[in-house]
Amino acid sequence: MATIEVGGKSIAVDEEGYLENRADWTMEIGEAMAKLDDCELTDNHMEVINFLREYYEEYQIAPAVRVLTKAIGKKLGPDKGNSKYLYELFPYGPAKQACKYAGLPKPTGCV
Repeated sequence: MATIEVGGKSIAVDEEGYLENRADWTMEIGEAMAKLDDCELTDNHMEVINFLREYYEEYQIAPAVRVLTKAIGKKLGPDKGNSKYLYELFPYGPAKQACKYAGLPKPTGCV
């Protein structure tokens, strides 16, 4: 089983780096995961991550990128609910990368 070290604790992750146990998530863990990808989380990143966590709580599913883009557009406006903006924040795939940092499972349909 793979792990990442955060705050002196070993946190279990799967082979792609997603948390094994969603309850383990903290902001510190999300930031550590981002650092492993050479990504520094900004307020804009956090806005998307927090949106995803709320979405997951409500629907019990991590949205694919199309659904994510549409849902963010409805809640945060068209300037943030578009692929260009989301890919600038999460170049490895907005749904996939943001869900990972949010401590959520990999979205269905993501490769």
